[in-house]
Amino acid sequence: MPRLFGTDGVRGLANGDLTAELALDLSVSAAHILAERGTFAGHRPTAVVGRDTRISGQFLEAAVVAGLASAGVDVLLLGELPTPGVAWLTAELGADLGVMLSASHNAMPDNGIKFLARGGVKLDDAIERAIEKRLREPWDRPTGATVGRVRDHATAVEQYAAHLVGTIDRPLTGLKVVLDCAHGAASAVGPRALRDAGAEVVAICAEPDGTNINEGCGSTHLDVLQAAVLEHGADVGFALDGDADRCLAVDRRGDVVDGDQILAILALSMREAGTLHDDTVVATVMSNLGFVQAMKAAGIGVRQTKVGDRYVLEAMKVLGFTLGGEQSGHVIMSRYATTGDGLLTALHVLERMVATGQELHELASVMSRLPQVLVNVPDVDKARADEDFVLAAAVADAEAELGDSGRVLLRPSGTEPLVRVMVEAPTAEQARSVADRLATVVRDQLSL
Repeated sequence: MPRLFGTDGVRGLANGDLTAELALDLSVSAAHILAERGTFAGHRPTAVVGRDTRISGQFLEAAVVAGLASAGVDVLLLGELPTPGVAWLTAELGADLGVMLSASHNAMPDNGIKFLARGGVKLDDAIERAIEKRLREPWDRPTGATVGRVRDHATAVEQYAAHLVGTIDRPLTGLKVVLDCAHGAASAVGPRALRDAGAEVVAICAEPDGTNINEGCGSTHLDVLQAAVLEHGADVGFALDGDADRCLAVDRRGDVVDGDQILAILALSMREAGTLHDDTVVATVMSNLGFVQAMKAAGIGVRQTKVGDRYVLEAMKVLGFTLGGEQSGHVIMSRYATTGDGLLTALHVLERMVATGQELHELASVMSRLPQVLVNVPDVDKARADEDFVLAAAVADAEAELGDSGRVLLRPSGTEPLVRVMVEAPTAEQARSVADRLATVVRDQLSL
């Protein structure tokens, strides 16, 4: 049986790949595995279930709830809530299991199921594999009073908003903020949290109808936010994705502030406050070299991981680091969250603006982004990318040409016969030239 779980749960076309039957079976299997591993020992188990605004989330929620309750698990329905909100409430309510139904920034027809362990953390890979192996096995079904009960948890939005506001120490009075909610899971809680924190909020793309999530808006379509910031004369804007576990920003001039710049701003803030563990921030190998150089100049270390927020989280957990993130806007502040949290990130950037009296473009100027070019080379034998001597020589030549002012990164795709060539250089022209040259060598040497 092929793997169902990817790097961020189970995703697919809702009612195509991801059916109600599969959602039910996964939930039953998850309940059985956790029970056998002692998670439910000595008490009646409880799960919390949240979802984003996709219309398919309604039938998938019903299937997940049916599976869990039929396996004897009590269920609290959180309704539409961001992924980090579900993770936080899993821990806050002492639930044994959390379930989030979302496909994040994917288009509306897709959906996904993410299981969270007690404490609101991602399930271990071993548990996910065990869940897959136990799908649709015969089992003894509870009856009578031993089946699960299902209740609405009506205060989820209020609790999560209060938690977010409680993480900052200064009111945001005087700041005008545009928040692009992507017609997604933060459409209710996002504007509320920022207003409760004292900001004047212009909420856009906050009218979900079940079919418009991520449609021409949110963190993958920043032109909408840029125009709104300029139109409303706002101090800053933030764009979330469908499940609000990441955000990108726009300054008052309409310029984009990406995840690397946000990470740099927060790293300096936390180092100043004494909360940046070991004066080190965790980032991925795709973080811009300008970020690494800026952190080095500030005396802050950078621990780099493979691409993917799961690898950032793993490094933070194992080594105790308190800040990590990706260029895409996934920022993890482990003092307050177990996953990336777009609203939490926005609040702490705004707090830094208030504390310093600086505008966002001034704070972001701590680093200069080097021009970065990414070329995907398809239909190649990616397994030989690290073995081909001609390619290795070409990479060495490129690195010698760039010296300390740029870098080269070759990344085989995890799912396709494809190699990604990334080059950073002092100028966009040089980055493009080097990337195209290396892509040609990859194509010539690794063609299938």
